[in-house]
Amino acid sequence: MAPQSTDAEYGARIEDLRAQYRRDREAFEAPTDPPAADEAMSYLREGLGPVVMVYVDARANDWGVEFSQAEFDALHEALNGYLELYTRCYGVELDADFAIRAAAELLLETHNIRDVAAMLTQVPADSGESR
Repeated sequence: MAPQSTDAEYGARIEDLRAQYRRDREAFEAPTDPPAADEAMSYLREGLGPVVMVYVDARANDWGVEFSQAEFDALHEALNGYLELYTRCYGVELDADFAIRAAAELLLETHNIRDVAAMLTQVPADSGESR
């Protein structure tokens, strides 16, 4: 049986995810001809997905993990930042303010990070990529 993660291990993972988000935000260049669906998916797979999963892992797999306010703030920043990068790939400016718990619940329901992003942001506006 693998040892359970500690609160400190989650804290390090969360800080790494926030640092990666900040690097991604710094490197982001808005597409000149949106949508940039492949780039948007990359932000979901490599950014948003891991951010949501750290919360899911802590809540579903490691009972008793307590996040500090600073860790929740870091999760909030990365979650909403990645959603903003995702929508900007579609040419949509969004001031995201979603809760990590809401994103986690949607992921557990849909099993699809793209669906999570689309449900939270309403981007793309239709079910296709034609935006």
